[in-house]
Amino acid sequence: MVADENAALVAGAKTGDARAFELLVERNERKIFSMAQSITRNREDAEDVVQQSFQKTFIHLKKFQGESLFSTWLTRIAINEALMLLRRKRGSREVPIAESTTESETALLLDIPDSGPNPEDSCLQREQERILSAAVSELTPGMRKAIELRELGELSTRETARVMGLSVGAVKARVFHGRRKLRETLRQRPKVDRRDNK
Repeated sequence: MVADENAALVAGAKTGDARAFELLVERNERKIFSMAQSITRNREDAEDVVQQSFQKTFIHLKKFQGESLFSTWLTRIAINEALMLLRRKRGSREVPIAESTTESETALLLDIPDSGPNPEDSCLQREQERILSAAVSELTPGMRKAIELRELGELSTRETARVMGLSVGAVKARVFHGRRKLRETLRQRPKVDRRDNK
């Protein structure tokens, strides 16, 4: 069983077995990178998050008591690293969601009609993504984190609940209210709609 194997690797890594820790990294690196890229919207930033996350994991491994899955503990560290990186960046400049290489996720959240990649539509989508980014920043910290983990981090409701230390019901409520608040905020903002140009 994977969980038992991971537990054995964690136990080995705690005793200083470098190979055991390498195997933990190999097993979790792809998932952590994907999650980090979904939150940071930038490949280089995601790579930095992965590196920092595994460094912190290695340093604090002896504090891991096994009360949750190792992957859940590691994901929590990585999400915190990703969010801290975003906060640092926002301190010096605004980070546009348009940097994302997976714009379909944002489009899905915004219900943007799909169309050919002509310059006008690309410009419109960038503007809509900027508006979305501003709307997300207006959510309460709890709602924002739930939305980021579920919509951007691609975690399941159960995984999100584990990371946030909440019940599944509480996560569902935060995501529901967060989405509703986003819709209300986006409705109140003046925006150009390509349908108005027809």
